[in-house]
Amino acid sequence: MSTENPKTENLQEEQKAAENEVNNHQEVLAEDKSDTENTTDNSPALEEVIKNLEATLAEQKDNYIRLYADFENFKRRTAKEKMEFIEQANAKLLLEILPVFDDFERALKAFESAEPNLESIKEGITLIHQKFAKFLEKQGLTEIKSTGEPFDPDKHEAITQIPAPNEDLKGKVVDTVEKGYMLGEKVLRFAKVVTGA
Repeated sequence: MSTENPKTENLQEEQKAAENEVNNHQEVLAEDKSDTENTTDNSPALEEVIKNLEATLAEQKDNYIRLYADFENFKRRTAKEKMEFIEQANAKLLLEILPVFDDFERALKAFESAEPNLESIKEGITLIHQKFAKFLEKQGLTEIKSTGEPFDPDKHEAITQIPAPNEDLKGKVVDTVEKGYMLGEKVLRFAKVVTGA
């Protein structure tokens, strides 16, 4: 598949056609010159045609060079804009995750106190976990439900199979070793599960 612009291809075709026409006229001129060296009535007309064709060819070449330069500038500008967009998206994501990081630092400081209150630290860690879960949910991340669900190879990765504890769990997920997540409609990470046989 050609990556060139259709206008560039058209200009190239027109340039080749103009060059062919100049060559044809030069051949005709050479033949006429050899056949009728004494007759000079047609020479000025042919020379004018050649000059016109050469001018057309020069104009087509100039248009082609300009169009090619414009296309190269467009490619560079588009690549630069794409990189800037990715950097801005990353900056926005990091800015939103910084409050959770701050909460973790506060929790670590609480552990450093002389007499840490384990109940309040546990409560703080639970709040941080909930805050981080809400942040991930806001980004479009959802947990794949696994335990007790029918095995789905599009969402689950079976790491082992054990005899089902009861008939209801045959062909279903008995245990989840590692949770799986989806980002929108796409699986971001498959859930690693144990299935019942």
